[in-house]
Amino acid sequence: MHTIKNIAVIGAGQMGNGIVHVFAQQGYRVTMIDVQEAALAKAMATIQKNMERQVAKGAITEEQMKSALDNISTQIDLAAGVSNADLVVEAATENIDLKLKIFADLDTHAPAACILATNTSSISITKIAAATKRPQSVIGMHFMNPVPVMKLVEIINGYATDANVTATIVALSTAIQKIPCVVNDYPGFIANRILMPMINEAIISLQEGVAGVAAIDSIMKLGMAHPMGPLQLADFIGLDTCLSILKVLHNGFGNPKYAPATLLVNMVQAGKLGVKSGEGFYAYTPGSKELVVSASFN
Repeated sequence: MHTIKNIAVIGAGQMGNGIVHVFAQQGYRVTMIDVQEAALAKAMATIQKNMERQVAKGAITEEQMKSALDNISTQIDLAAGVSNADLVVEAATENIDLKLKIFADLDTHAPAACILATNTSSISITKIAAATKRPQSVIGMHFMNPVPVMKLVEIINGYATDANVTATIVALSTAIQKIPCVVNDYPGFIANRILMPMINEAIISLQEGVAGVAAIDSIMKLGMAHPMGPLQLADFIGLDTCLSILKVLHNGFGNPKYAPATLLVNMVQAGKLGVKSGEGFYAYTPGSKELVVSASFN
């Protein structure tokens, strides 16, 4: 199997900085790459704040936090950032054209033995791999949000992914105290193939006036033991992201059961994206995930 010591993470957003946090805390040297210095500075502040929270809870020590932060460097130049990487994890926006460009660039600049992973939640690993001349080295490494808390890593084999690459990523996931589950490359994989139709059905139920936001979420929490209702979860994921994944499922399978709810389409067009915009099915305190009041659907 491959030896992983140096890791590059592309994207300093919520998923990217969470992935950096986890690798650095487990002793890996990590380069966080983004095209904007401001995004990198914000991500570093977020990582430090989250680690300070861990220290306050007794989950890690001050020394462990300092060591983890020392493991992280930042870079705005992709070629320089991946030059000595054993593994690259792409965590950019869920946009197929952007991901294809990134992987074409990685094919040029990453070392020949480097494993190229994507944190995509729905886009075909095989299609992303086709942007490179090393499809055997491309794999899906789908972390769950929030990354430092959630245990699952959904590992997705592309059509050409080498078995040794899969074994390396499984072992690495275990080494960072995550639980790896290996799946194959079909639209939505497993996590979103099951989750997104449930969220979509909750939105359709709201759209048809079967029940209000609070009732739908309460029924799923109290009756099905879900920690969060599907509409609030959609807000946390981002309604634009939910819509994008449903489109992948709908296009990939050609089955009308995956067609996005009209209400979801309209909300995204209106800029009501959930936590990231301050309002979705619920309203949120600016700059935080704290729910203020239910939106006007109840």
